[in-house]
Amino acid sequence: MKTKLIGIILSVLLLLPVLSAATSVQPTDKQGISYPSNNDSSFDRLITMLLKIGHYPGMSACLVHNTTVVWAKGYGQYDIEAHKPATEQTIYIVASITKTITSTALMQLYEQGYFSLDDDVNTYLPFALRNPNFPNDPITIRMILSHSSSLNKDPLSYHWFNYSHAPPIPWYPSPWLQEYLLPGGTFYTPEIWDTKNRPGEYMQYANINFDLVAYLVQIFSGQPFYEYCNDHIFTPLAMTRTGFRLPDLPIDDVAIPYLHQNRTYEKLPYYQVLHYPIGGLMTTVVDLSHFLIAQMNYGVYNGTRILKNETVTLMHTIQPPGNIYYNFHYGLGWMIVKTPLGKNVYGGHSGDIPGVHTRMFMDQSDNTGIICFFNSDRSSSMKKLVSLIIQSLLFSKAEDIF
Repeated sequence: MKTKLIGIILSVLLLLPVLSAATSVQPTDKQGISYPSNNDSSFDRLITMLLKIGHYPGMSACLVHNTTVVWAKGYGQYDIEAHKPATEQTIYIVASITKTITSTALMQLYEQGYFSLDDDVNTYLPFALRNPNFPNDPITIRMILSHSSSLNKDPLSYHWFNYSHAPPIPWYPSPWLQEYLLPGGTFYTPEIWDTKNRPGEYMQYANINFDLVAYLVQIFSGQPFYEYCNDHIFTPLAMTRTGFRLPDLPIDDVAIPYLHQNRTYEKLPYYQVLHYPIGGLMTTVVDLSHFLIAQMNYGVYNGTRILKNETVTLMHTIQPPGNIYYNFHYGLGWMIVKTPLGKNVYGGHSGDIPGVHTRMFMDQSDNTGIICFFNSDRSSSMKKLVSLIIQSLLFSKAEDIF
C-alpha cells in the first residue's frame, strides 16, 4: 500500500509541471494586506478533481515563504446547501492544530519565569497528579507538552462535544480535570494511564495533556484561557477572524462540517468543542499564516515578537524520549515529521475531528509553509490518499512559485 501511495503521489507531482501555466495576480485580504498569488487554471482543475474524488466539499489553502503569504485560495463550497464558495477568508474549526496555539501560550509564560520545564506539575496544580501505576514518578511540564507524561490514548468516554455553550465553561477545566484524571473521579477510567511506560519513557499522543497545558496557562496568567490567547497571540498577530467562541465570529463565514456517508453529505451542526484548547480554535488560512510566519521567523510576525528565538527553537526540537509515534516525533506542542527518504523535515501540526481535516506544516529546508483546511474528515482510505496528494501538490506549487 505504501509503495502504491508513493507511486501515485510521484505520478501527480510529475504531471504538475506539464499542467502548469501560471500568471500572477495580486489579491487583497479583508485586512487590506496585499500578497502575491498565482492564477493557475490547470492547478485549480486538478485540485477540484481531487476534492471530488476524495469527497471533500471544500478546501481553503495558502502557501508561505519566509515572512510572506505567496498564494492563497479556496476551492469547492463551505456551505453546500447555500452554494457558498470557499475562499481564503472562510473560517474553519481547525482541530488539533489548536495545540500549537496552546503550547505557545504556555511558553510565553515560561519566558516570564513562572516555571521551569522540568518542574513537577504538582508544584502548580491544586491537586496531586500521578500515574497510579507509577505513583512515585513525577510528571513534569515538559512531559505534558511533549506527550510523554504517561497519559494514555483517550478512551471512548472522553467528553468531546458541547453543542450549547461557548467558553467560559464553569466546570472546565476545573473541576472536570480532577473528575477525569484522579481515581474515584466521576469520569475516571484506569485506561487513561499507561501501565507499561513510566512518565518520560515513551511519547504517546494523548489529547488530555493539553487540557492540563491550558489549565496551567489560566493558573499562571489569572485569565481564562481564551482571553489570554486573544490578548497575547491573536491580537498581536492581527488574527482578526480567529477565536475560540463561535458567537464572536461572523457565523455566515464559518465552514459547515460534513460527513460523507452512503454517497451523500451529512451536514453536522456547528459545534463548540468542550475541550477547546485541544481542538476548538476557529480561524482562516490567512489568519493562521500570521502565526505560522511567527513560528518560521523565530517568534516574529510583521515586526511583532510573541516568542524569543531560543523558545521557538526549543519548541521545534524533538523532546525526550524521542521515539516515533506512528510517523512523527514531537517537540513542545509541535509535530516533527521526517519524509521517508529523510531529505526534508516538516514541522507543524495536523488536525482531525468529525467533519474537519486540517494541516499546517513548514519545510525547514527552505522555510516554506503550507496550510490547508477541509470541511470534511479523513474517514476513508481514499480521502486520506487525496489529502496526502493535495499536501504534496501544495509543496510542489510552492517550489514552482519560488
